[in-house]
Amino acid sequence: MPTSATTGGLIPSPREGFLAPDFTLDLIGGGQVTLSELRGDVVLINLWTSWCPPCRSEMPAIQQVYEANRERGLKILAVNMTYQDSESAAVEFTRDHGLTFPVLLDRTGAVGYKYQLRSLPTTFFVDRQGVIQQVILGGPMSEVTLQTALETLLSEEP
Repeated sequence: MPTSATTGGLIPSPREGFLAPDFTLDLIGGGQVTLSELRGDVVLINLWTSWCPPCRSEMPAIQQVYEANRERGLKILAVNMTYQDSESAAVEFTRDHGLTFPVLLDRTGAVGYKYQLRSLPTTFFVDRQGVIQQVILGGPMSEVTLQTALETLLSEEP
């Protein structure tokens, strides 16, 4: 659905063509991230758990795409559904897989609720204006799938 047909993307909703609902979450290792502070960058929001086989399978591809595109303005927010997982399992997974992008902890399920989480993993591709351009339910996604979905967004001027 084109953004112009949906209020110009100004109303937050976890659907294509709408402003990505804002959130602030704690990071593994300390600190916090607020989604709205990343405007101007392309943001991939990935909702996952450490026990989910497709989530585990796609994380190396997400890491590769991040390394290849972070200089182009790509931000990854890997939001662990900690309320369905455990913080220690998320920390161990992050360490074991050498993830270098931010891993956030949804301890209460607030982000899962805001984003109407129905399946793991779920990935949202957010443009530089904060509007969701694509949603992929399930996985695992390959490096090619990720890069293809991100390329148009990364090609846009900041």
